[in-house]
Amino acid sequence: MSSQNTNGLFSHLKSDIPASIVVFLVAVPLCLGIALASGAPLFSGIIAGIVVGVFSGSQLGVSGPAAGLAVIVLTAIQDLGAFEIFLLAVFL
Repeated sequence: MSSQNTNGLFSHLKSDIPASIVVFLVAVPLCLGIALASGAPLFSGIIAGIVVGVFSGSQLGVSGPAAGLAVIVLTAIQDLGAFEIFLLAVFL
C-alpha cells in the first residue's frame, strides 16, 4: 500500500471517529428496541447489527433492523414456540 493511499484512508479520521460514535449510539437502542418488540432476546439485536455490518460487503454503510419486521418476527416466534426454532427457520 503506498503512502498516498494510506494518507487518503486516514485523512478524514478526525471526523470519522465522532461520526461512527454517533451512529453507534443511535443504532444500539434501535437494535435493542426492535429485538424487544419482536420478542427476541435483547442480545440478538446487537448480534444482528454486527452480522449485517460484517457481511454487507460495503465499505461504508449504516444498517439496522427494520421496525416493520418486528410484528412479523414476534408472530413467527409465537407461532413456532421458541426463539431458537425461529432462528433455525430463518437459517433454513
